[in-house]
Amino acid sequence: MSKLTGKTAVVTGASKGIGAAIAKALAAEGAAVAVNYASSREGADKVVAEIVAAGGKAIAVQGDVAQGADVARLFDETQKAFGGVDILVNNAGVYAFRALNDVTEAEYRRQFDTNVLGVLLASQEAARRFGPDGGNIINISSIVTTLDMPESSIYTATKASVDSITRVLAKELAPRKIRVNAISPGAVETEGTHAMGMIGSEMEAGLVAMTPLGRMGQPSDIASVAAFLASPDSGWITGEIIAVSGGAR
Repeated sequence: MSKLTGKTAVVTGASKGIGAAIAKALAAEGAAVAVNYASSREGADKVVAEIVAAGGKAIAVQGDVAQGADVARLFDETQKAFGGVDILVNNAGVYAFRALNDVTEAEYRRQFDTNVLGVLLASQEAARRFGPDGGNIINISSIVTTLDMPESSIYTATKASVDSITRVLAKELAPRKIRVNAISPGAVETEGTHAMGMIGSEMEAGLVAMTPLGRMGQPSDIASVAAFLASPDSGWITGEIIAVSGGAR
């Protein structure tokens, strides 16, 4: 029997990149998966189709994690389809690198609303829905919190907040058998890094140079760790920020 058979997972921002890989990895371990997306219905449908073709169960659910009503609907539709919720992966996130002179109130709110408020709202809703056996929350942070990269002040601040939220909720929710951990990826090749022109650039070369294992990460590198944290194999782990970065610090 697969390690997540009988479990249901909600993965936010799962229409592409790391989120899509996590959704497919959890499904491969037997979980039914709600593939959340904000705008890319086509991408979410593709992920669902791949999961179903492999013999798994999945649905696509649109929703902006920064909107409480959308988050509630995401969980309502998940429970309607699969009967419950056991795992939440807070993967939805946005980023932009800007010099201090270019920081705006609108950009600050855009990143904090999705990256921080979204984590809180989804975690709140998940905690309300988890059953008496508890549940599992996995947050996606970033290695930027230790790299201190220039022009990443807003994004780094959002991910530092995610780390703190992870540790606080791990203690707060432990009496209810809810585990909370975070994965802190290094540079990962995704649709997003291609779109921003990173792949093949001097920036990619610099990131690879500071990575002891000498390569960009792949979404599957992160997904395998998420599957481990979602499984009983990690049952004695909570409140941890696990770097999955090829050794970059």
